[in-house]
Amino acid sequence: MFKCNLMEDLIVKSVIDKFKNRSEVGIKKYGTTLMRDDLTELEWINHLQEELMDSILYLERIKQEINN
Repeated sequence: MFKCNLMEDLIVKSVIDKFKNRSEVGIKKYGTTLMRDDLTELEWINHLQEELMDSILYLERIKQEINN
């Protein structure tokens, strides 16, 4: 069970830490941040669409593993 600390939500802190880590990995890998301005809005939408399609594939893989 989680220990409740009313001054800090450890779940939120965990997610924030993961976002920070993900940002660091992206900066190292791509040499830029999300503040880049070399993509059009449509290109940003395409990136998001690809990420969401990947997430659906991950979910399907997990579902199949659970069902087997």
